[in-house]
Amino acid sequence: MKNNSAFCNFCGATLEEAIRLITGAENVAICNRCILTCYNMISSEKTKKSVEQFTQSGLPEINLPPPSELKKYLDNFVIGQDAAKIALCVAVYNHYKRLYLRDSQVLSVEIDKSNVLFVGPTGSGKTLLAQTLARFLKVPFTIADATVLTEVGYVGEDVDSILVRLYQAADYNVQAAEKGIVFIDELDKIARKSANPSITRDVSGEGVQQGLLKILEGTIAAIPPKGGRKHPEQHLVHINTRNILFVCGGAFERLDKIISKRVNSGGGIGFGAEVVSKNESKIGEILSKCEPEDLIRFGLLPELVGRLPVIVSLDELDEEALLNILTKPQNALVKQYTGLFAIDNIELSFTEGALKAIVKKTIEQKTGARGLRSVMEKILTPYMFKISKHSEQTVLKIDAEIVENTLAKSRKQ
Repeated sequence: MKNNSAFCNFCGATLEEAIRLITGAENVAICNRCILTCYNMISSEKTKKSVEQFTQSGLPEINLPPPSELKKYLDNFVIGQDAAKIALCVAVYNHYKRLYLRDSQVLSVEIDKSNVLFVGPTGSGKTLLAQTLARFLKVPFTIADATVLTEVGYVGEDVDSILVRLYQAADYNVQAAEKGIVFIDELDKIARKSANPSITRDVSGEGVQQGLLKILEGTIAAIPPKGGRKHPEQHLVHINTRNILFVCGGAFERLDKIISKRVNSGGGIGFGAEVVSKNESKIGEILSKCEPEDLIRFGLLPELVGRLPVIVSLDELDEEALLNILTKPQNALVKQYTGLFAIDNIELSFTEGALKAIVKKTIEQKTGARGLRSVMEKILTPYMFKISKHSEQTVLKIDAEIVENTLAKSRKQ
């Protein structure tokens, strides 16, 4: 029933000021805005209780270990890459310590966050590092692929879709999402073709970089809760990205040549000059000399490079590292396949020669640690196909000869 003299008993809004007034007993009324406010308050309280790792302030309920202890945890899952582990652990520790000090008002000065950029060959462990650490800290974490992003208004996903995934990973808790970690993979794929500004519309390269600037720096983004395109009638959620830690990664395939050209420019002149051949330096050693100017020459915007102050290079995995990856981590591939065969009452084992042959083939493919699983699948697929439902206890021993013969047959097919 409409009554022009009715007003909201909570905020005092009249019928002209509110879209709708709902009247109850004794002409007590409430407007649509107050109803929405009450709903958000109740929903927020329910969500906080369902997310056990967050306190009332939205901070993780953890006594954050120092960087040295964080690295020890990473060592159980990631082989090598000590420089990257140290840089990531220090950045994460400082980030959450900064949030705690800010909320507890211990410091009068405001400390800015330090986003991280991983530069390294494919399969070197960039994604695994960030994913493992986020799992240990029990904070909202999401992985976004930069290759599917486009500028707003074009076919593809908007940059804000990254925040939608983080919001969903935080169980739709805004306060939790605002203190999460985002890993943006394949950042090198959105580089512009040269260091000079493009004269044409680059909607999946330079346009995406422009869109990333605001969320990396810190902005209040309005996102649709369930993803998709925005429209005027949709309810939007506002997330402040100032306290979200962004970890970016990419292979940056041409970057080593850019760095080598800069490092070796002007060298080799005079009797005492030292000339270093390109073949003498490993890719990891070259990438460790990366400077912001090299990333700008590669095709990243100077503004984007400035928002990624911590630049860390990852080493290319050698034979020893790949052997350790096969056997030592808690989730090592040999342990995974041994457990898989044990379910069917088969005792699987590998000789040292077989493991070296697998690593040798992986190095030839130049696919990093991911290539190990591909080689293992080619070797073990024929044996997995022959598994019967009620097989007796059997022993399967894989040696170097079996590995070489199986891989030779797969090449001929």
